[in-house]
Amino acid sequence: MKKIAVFASGNGSNFQAILDQIKLGAIDSEIGLLVCDKPQAGVVERAKSAEIPVFCFVPKEYETKADFEREILAALQEHQIDLVILAGYMRLIGSTLLEAYQNKIVNIHPSLLPAFPGKDAIGQAFEAGVKVTGVTVHFVDAGMDTGPIIAQEAIDITEEDTIEMVAEKIHQVEHSLYPKVIKELVSK
Repeated sequence: MKKIAVFASGNGSNFQAILDQIKLGAIDSEIGLLVCDKPQAGVVERAKSAEIPVFCFVPKEYETKADFEREILAALQEHQIDLVILAGYMRLIGSTLLEAYQNKIVNIHPSLLPAFPGKDAIGQAFEAGVKVTGVTVHFVDAGMDTGPIIAQEAIDITEEDTIEMVAEKIHQVEHSLYPKVIKELVSK
């Protein structure tokens, strides 16, 4: 059984969706580690209540990205992690982790890439007035949301939709699409 690490910076709704599918037996894997750059984030409590080991760090306490990534890498190796899942982790992955986990780091992004990369993709799509947006799951490379696409799912934006309604549609798709993709990746 492959062990995954989830990297997250926020509340952890995607973390929870993945954990729930593992508990149901839909994903043949276990979350071996949560990596979080914000010790007060809600995802930390979710992991602790599920008795999942947590590695928290504060980036500004390190001189360089490579310094904290070396510590993350040591934790990943200690917990024998096979696959890294980014779930609302708001940092670019550096060369230390990219080299160690080449084609084994996956991200979910709230747009149909290559449209609307980076932060606030839902807001970007809403402001642009597009009629369709969606969710992309992709492998991570050195760029921002530029890695090879694994899966995408679209949603419609109607005239009646508020930005909050679009965000809710996106989250619903994320919570179903990401576990499906992870299931496929851990079965290989």
